[in-house]
Amino acid sequence: MAERSQSETALVMFSERLTNSAAFGTLFREGMDLVEETAAYLDGEGRTEAKALERSVSLTYATESMRLTTRLMQLASWLLLHRAVKEGEMTLTQANREKTKVKLTAADPGPQDMIEKLPQQLQDLIMRSMNLQAKVRRLDTSIHAPPAERAPIGNPLVPQLNRLKAAFEQ
Repeated sequence: MAERSQSETALVMFSERLTNSAAFGTLFREGMDLVEETAAYLDGEGRTEAKALERSVSLTYATESMRLTTRLMQLASWLLLHRAVKEGEMTLTQANREKTKVKLTAADPGPQDMIEKLPQQLQDLIMRSMNLQAKVRRLDTSIHAPPAERAPIGNPLVPQLNRLKAAFEQ
């Protein structure tokens, strides 16, 4: 009986293990690759494409590239913070406090009709960043969800025995 109570108190918190998972590693690499790809595009081909746009679309390009950059920097901050947890540089509790500085809802794109006027590669980067943001938000919810209240674990046969007892006492 003593073994059982010790094993019950030594439950593994799934949320604390998520940063060590292969899924987190994949998400981290995807995020960092997207940051690098976006930076290369905006400093290279994107700059050339922006010069060829008409004035109103050029303003949308500037606005959306700034939103994209902001969104990716927030996502990179979140990913780096949780990599620090994985590496043992900070605890999940510390990361939870620090993540309040990261805005996972920041910089949503503008109206779709304006986005459609942008160069296709920028549209793709915006869409991929939004997909990454959705994945990070889901993972953030899983990792930082408050611990569920656990009902005391007793003998699972007791409710059945009580029903039998009640049925035969009548």
